[in-house]
Amino acid sequence: MAKVTRDDVARLAGTSTAVVSYVINNGPRPVAPATRERVLAAIKELGYRPDRVAQAMASRRTDLIGLIVPDARQPFFAEMAHAVEQAAAERGKMVLVGNSDYLDEREVHYLRAFLGMRVSGLILISQGPSENAAAEIEAWDARVVLLHERPEAIDDVAVVLDDVGGAQLAVRHLLEHGHDYVACLGGTEITPTVGDPVTDHVEGWRRAMHEAGRSTEGRLFQAPYNRYDAYKVALDLLAGPDRPPAIFCATDDQAFGVLRAARELRIEVPGELAVAGFDDVKEAHLTDPPLTTVGSDRPAMARAAVDLVLDDGVRLASSRRERVKQFPSALVVRHSCGCA
Repeated sequence: MAKVTRDDVARLAGTSTAVVSYVINNGPRPVAPATRERVLAAIKELGYRPDRVAQAMASRRTDLIGLIVPDARQPFFAEMAHAVEQAAAERGKMVLVGNSDYLDEREVHYLRAFLGMRVSGLILISQGPSENAAAEIEAWDARVVLLHERPEAIDDVAVVLDDVGGAQLAVRHLLEHGHDYVACLGGTEITPTVGDPVTDHVEGWRRAMHEAGRSTEGRLFQAPYNRYDAYKVALDLLAGPDRPPAIFCATDDQAFGVLRAARELRIEVPGELAVAGFDDVKEAHLTDPPLTTVGSDRPAMARAAVDLVLDDGVRLASSRRERVKQFPSALVVRHSCGCA
């Protein structure tokens, strides 16, 4: 059978191909309801399927949004990617996902690949300082919105969380349970990275400790963000002679590793060790005990990022402060901290 074309639809509907295009693309010009119904009926009768590749070549844009994440295997990034996909679907867009694996060269690889595919916009959850990514974005003059993390090198619109304030909430809450101090399981970076959420979580821990008149000296421990390596770090920490009474973890995944290590060493949580995390991933409900953590409105953050990247929000703000949309953090109290 010959391929059905837009001309065939226009002939059957008794209208122009331009009007058919307006119906298919929901614009840019309005179509009278009766005419729209005739076009839709013709599309259904003929079984017409728009050629998305041809449309993309003509408009220099596709119905795709690129999303780059550090590691979609981690629950936080998996849940954020799902929220972005849902928000994009509400706008009639699909999402392409690439994992940078915390590697600069892979982040740049996906930037080039997605921008070369003429995506409608790109949402970047950066893996680090990203100087090379910044140069790539500038070279393509790309529509980019940063999500979750805002590296200092990239001066694009960002949707972020109050990471410092959220960490302060969690550490203050642990201290209110009467612990002498709270240890912190931070990231793997010795030198703080500006705009990195984990760096901000550590800063929030420091501020809360200093507010309470507690020293942070020797109480910050480096650990990878995933539960498996955090578990190994926690085994050494909890089996040592200076076991902390409470631990604030920069990510929920790290906290899962700490809970597993405590169980293995027969340390009662929260009786002998209080634990709090950050992210409020769904699995935090199901740990034993359920994890006290810091949450956010991820669907709203994802929707804001999608709206910004599609609605030219990336072009509207001028100053760096105006170009950052910050969402509040909220303490989610469960049982690992000692609350009933």
